Amino acid sequence: MRCLLIAVALLLSAGSAFAQSREPSAAIARLEAETVLLNQVRTFARPTAEARREAALTLIRRAGFEPVVEAFEGGEAGRPMEGHNITFVVRGHSNCGCEILLTAHYDAVVLANGQLADGLVDNAASVVAVVEAARQLRDDNLYHDVRVVLFDQEELGLLGSRAWIAAHGTGHAAAVVNSDVAAFGDTMMYGQNNGPQSLFVTQAVQRVCSERELQCVGYPNYPPSDDRTFVADRTPVVSLGFQTEIGAHQMWLAFNAPQGQSGLAPGFVPDVFTVIHSENDNIGRVESATLFLAAETYAAVVTEIDGYFHRPDDHLRE
Repeated sequence: MRCLLIAVALLLSAGSAFAQSREPSAAIARLEAETVLLNQVRTFARPTAEARREAALTLIRRAGFEPVVEAFEGGEAGRPMEGHNITFVVRGHSNCGCEILLTAHYDAVVLANGQLADGLVDNAASVVAVVEAARQLRDDNLYHDVRVVLFDQEELGLLGSRAWIAAHGTGHAAAVVNSDVAAFGDTMMYGQNNGPQSLFVTQAVQRVCSERELQCVGYPNYPPSDDRTFVADRTPVVSLGFQTEIGAHQMWLAFNAPQGQSGLAPGFVPDVFTVIHSENDNIGRVESATLFLAAETYAAVVTEIDGYFHRPDDHLRE
């Protein structure tokens, strides 16, 4: 009996040691993946729009996809400039021609000194997260195709997304998930000012937040991004971003509290707005853990939307 007890104790001890050895390995693997994503963001700090586009194309090809570049006439009034949207597809199994769009803009703002901002918070981090989400979705056997679209010239007035809709329409789009400013913090923000047609998309985001125990903040009024183009076209859409929990709530107050009732100090500017569209938008403000969290979450949101159309209560939506 004593020998049996000793054998059992040794077996339990070995099992515990094996489990403990696996946990650090998983943590190390995640840390390595986060570091890869951070280095991918670094590549977007380029001096020209052309070089920034090449960074996006390289990122996509290294993820195992073949990008397509679509040119459009853009630029500011009196200063025409060709823009270039970039797209690729993760194929679903239905062959229905229906798509879930996963989008982000890859251009950066021109600063007052005439130089192109690094634009890593706004919005290279989102680009990296969206491409990584697509990579994670590749083997998930979704019903819909997932089309990633990286828009150009968002900073000039949503010109890339407008050109996309003008060229392709939205009749094939079941929903659009847009990312803008997703570089630091562990709290996801989502817009709720996206029209009644987008209710099921908002609910998909809320289910993912609940299931993943993710801190999320919904905004009745959310800062505009390329989602506004799809709202105007009455396409189901949501825009997502990440910040610190405090920053997300401060921004909520700045955009949603009744005038004079936000509790914020007079002249207070939320942290994120001291970063974007400035020289402060650099690699020092990008957190590798946020990039991986955003990618995982976006993949989960797309999967949730895909499943929405194939649940037992489908007949309730007909």
